[in-house]
Amino acid sequence: MDILTLFGYLGGVLIGVSLGLIGGGGSILTVPVLVYLMGTSPVLATAYSLFIVGFSSLVGSFNYIKKEMVSLKTAVIFGLPSIFAVYGTRKYLVPSIPDTIFQTGSFALSKDLGVMLLFALLMIGASYSMIKKKKGDVEEEAKESEPQKFNYPVIMLEGLVVGTLTGLVGAGGGFLIIPALVVLSKLPMKMAVGTSLLIIATKSLLGFMGDVANYQIDWMFLATFSLLAVVGIFIGGWLSNYVSGKKLKPAFGVFVLVMGISIILKELL
Repeated sequence: MDILTLFGYLGGVLIGVSLGLIGGGGSILTVPVLVYLMGTSPVLATAYSLFIVGFSSLVGSFNYIKKEMVSLKTAVIFGLPSIFAVYGTRKYLVPSIPDTIFQTGSFALSKDLGVMLLFALLMIGASYSMIKKKKGDVEEEAKESEPQKFNYPVIMLEGLVVGTLTGLVGAGGGFLIIPALVVLSKLPMKMAVGTSLLIIATKSLLGFMGDVANYQIDWMFLATFSLLAVVGIFIGGWLSNYVSGKKLKPAFGVFVLVMGISIILKELL
């Protein structure tokens, strides 16, 4: 095992630690770890990422379900269009994208390059949601007392958009889902996190099923990496008793921002 592969497996654990400690963000690093450390092709990495993110989120959601901090109604309204979108994207859209999307002069935008650039842009978007300051606890407590409301068309449209993005780049999309659930469904933050994990698990794992026929899957590698991420989730959950996830989240956001910019520079230059 070479040093990059070793760091790659360590990265799998750290992805899980992030999910367990700050409730999200770790999945945005899965594709870069698979591509740059494990040597996986970008398109196949998005497929593997769906399984890793889905399996990890499923394990992470059990604790929220046990505490009755998951809104099943919201998960169905948001999740169903998202599931159809991510499955359709993986089964039909991704395989239909040409190897060279367009070419001008000496520059050619390949399928792999397009995936990595889109992923980098999503990383920058995710970093913003982690770095920006949240509202105070008093305001959040006041919001938790509000009755739940459903803007059905907007929630379903958001589900379609997030599902399509998830299918294209293999990220869970929690940084898009959680704000949508809080704003559109009036869910308390903790319930939004639990509901988001269940949505991510369902749409990612079902979306991955659209890949099984299109790619040769290395199941042993996938199982090993996924289990390391789950180990990381339990470590992160234990660390959350001693370290404030809220304080670490902005620092992690800065790291994701730097990673996103680095990917753009590396792929273009």
